Amino acid sequence: MLDINHFRTKLFCDGANLGSLLTWAADPRIKGFTTNPTLMRKSHVVNYEIFARQLTKVISDRPISFEVLADDPEAMEQDALTIASWAPNINVKVPVTNTWGAFTGSSLRRLSNAGVPLNVTALFTLEQVERVADCLDPAKPAIISIFAGRIADTGIDPVPLMRQAVRLLEPLPHVELLWASPREILNIFQAEDAGCHIITLVPEILDKLNLIGKDLDAYSLETVQMFYRDTCAAGYHVEAAKTSGMLALS
Repeated sequence: MLDINHFRTKLFCDGANLGSLLTWAADPRIKGFTTNPTLMRKSHVVNYEIFARQLTKVISDRPISFEVLADDPEAMEQDALTIASWAPNINVKVPVTNTWGAFTGSSLRRLSNAGVPLNVTALFTLEQVERVADCLDPAKPAIISIFAGRIADTGIDPVPLMRQAVRLLEPLPHVELLWASPREILNIFQAEDAGCHIITLVPEILDKLNLIGKDLDAYSLETVQMFYRDTCAAGYHVEAAKTSGMLALS
């Protein structure tokens, strides 16, 4: 029941640290990769194209998503065409809107019709899913990324929304639904239960894959041992209380 090797949901690695990405590329459970400008900035990527070309050169057998940098629709389309030309395994991430909230549907339609493998990103609502799906060529592969983790951050359970999104995309057999911004390993099981095709996880969460199925009694003991080990390492202690004026323990 807990064997993710038999899950339909594919695991992608989300990051921009080249060394970390290459480490996870050696794991056969990882079926693809995603990144974004925020992750690249945190990893001190200086040149976007050099980074992308270097990564796709060493990881050429699985899809990697790179995002357009422009905000103007025409410039977004030019970015998308340029990025797609860097390597055949690239999905081009295009946000569902630009920074002033204009729907990018016209650009999505033109790019999809042109055969650019898209990863439409930053979706939060079913209405957005419907609008994006209407713009995609049903014969062309694409990914739709719903930020389920950020939805959960608002106090809303994203699982019913993801289930409904899966149903909305059934008429598009080449479009995959991606669970983005997960917060914990549990989200893998939720994504599988909802029927999501992909979930992308940062290395900090992927590092916890070995906890799946762990004995909880053993985990409890390890936690107690951790607290005590850190207590000793820090040199913490509690001064003995003076009993004068205090109730004695019986």
